[in-house]
Amino acid sequence: MQTLTLPHNLDRRRFLERTTRGLSSLALASLLNNQTDQALGDTVDGAANPANPLPHFAAKAKRVIYMLQSGAPSQVDLFDYKQTLKNLHLTELPDSVRQSQRLTGMTAGQKQFPIVQSPWKFNRHGQSGTRFSELLPQIGSVADDLCVIKSMHTEAINHDPAITFFQSGNQQPGRPSVGAWLSYGLGSETENLPAFVVLLNKNSFFQAQPLYDRLWGSGFLPSKYQGVKFRSTGDPVLYLKDPLNSSASIRRARLDRLSALNQIRSKTVGEPAIDSRIAQYEMAFRMQASVPELTNLNDEPESTFKLYGEDAKIPGSHAANCLLARRLAERGVRFIQIFHRGWDHHSNVKTHLPTLAKETDQGSAALIKDLKQRGMLEDTLVIWAGEFGRTVYSQGNPNTFGRDHHPRCFSIWMAGGGIKGGYSHGETDDFCYNIIQDPVHVHDFHATLLHCLGINHKQLTYRFQGRDYRLTDVHGKVVQDILA
Repeated sequence: MQTLTLPHNLDRRRFLERTTRGLSSLALASLLNNQTDQALGDTVDGAANPANPLPHFAAKAKRVIYMLQSGAPSQVDLFDYKQTLKNLHLTELPDSVRQSQRLTGMTAGQKQFPIVQSPWKFNRHGQSGTRFSELLPQIGSVADDLCVIKSMHTEAINHDPAITFFQSGNQQPGRPSVGAWLSYGLGSETENLPAFVVLLNKNSFFQAQPLYDRLWGSGFLPSKYQGVKFRSTGDPVLYLKDPLNSSASIRRARLDRLSALNQIRSKTVGEPAIDSRIAQYEMAFRMQASVPELTNLNDEPESTFKLYGEDAKIPGSHAANCLLARRLAERGVRFIQIFHRGWDHHSNVKTHLPTLAKETDQGSAALIKDLKQRGMLEDTLVIWAGEFGRTVYSQGNPNTFGRDHHPRCFSIWMAGGGIKGGYSHGETDDFCYNIIQDPVHVHDFHATLLHCLGINHKQLTYRFQGRDYRLTDVHGKVVQDILA
């Protein structure tokens, strides 16, 4: 039997209410029978495929803590050690290595491309002997828990499309973010907090720019799956407090009446957005009690702040967000996104990079240690990544050198939740410029992330405008070699 596909946002009830001509009574009867109802469930916009319940197989991870280092950290100076650069320092990068690479407007006019070796030493750490820059001593101390992927690559060469791609699998805005996909697919383990929470570093550019809400948005998924942004100043979540002279009992009564009206409207018009609104009102009410308790760190012992560092006492610092991420994970939040911005170093790398590394080093490593000592690392997938890498050649004067955008190769690390620790994956050439072994595309990264949570990336779909969309689009493969 041929399946009828309805236009976007037009459910069966409204379809029948609005269709008074052009359909025979036999066709109307057919639409109403159970057999056709089941078929419609597979094809109507907004429907998931009921033949593929989630998770698809046993999951290694229950949750994700994803530390996104916005601005693109330099793999040349942090993770991808190249002894060969010592002999190549200040020599011209060969055209055969550059291979007509796309350049940004910032270096397109350069006539020379002098190689600049990293000014910092790289040290071996742990039994694995993984090398990390001396700028990351604390991350080096958990080397045996980390899988460093040195062969990441992407297509976008500028920040906005690149970070949108890393967050949603597409360079253009409008697709659901990774956290929204997981919230939609797996739901939450808690009733008192959202499935998807976003933590921004203090004074973050993202704080004041609604445009960047797309990075944790739900796209064409119902809005209840979008990330809830926690602020570092004032109330953690806007409008969470009751109005003056309004008690919890009054608020509860108002919500009950509002919910009853919304349910009547939902039954009348069948609008999915109404159901999302009801769910969000209820979540907001429960968060009025759960969020103040969550964000009050007075119950943490002094040993916690010794582990995370004194910065953990400063709201909005990376260390504080890492600590808050652990508390969110303990309470059943499915996807925790930490944004740390400022890695875009087009000049004075020697000055700027140590500052950013110091801001993130101890908190990131402490999160791994904290989860491990609580027995949570094995089912928590932790990710530290930027949206692309940086060039090995100098942007501008080599004495005050910067590094331009470089999507061809960059490094990230992952830990816990089914990932092999003490392991480095992939290899770049002697110039740290091209991948020569085991490339990992952004779609592969997403496929592997979903796999760790028990999801076949080809089967997590959502129908929108007549097409079944997925996070990995029509691409992606699981990187089997990095799985524990």
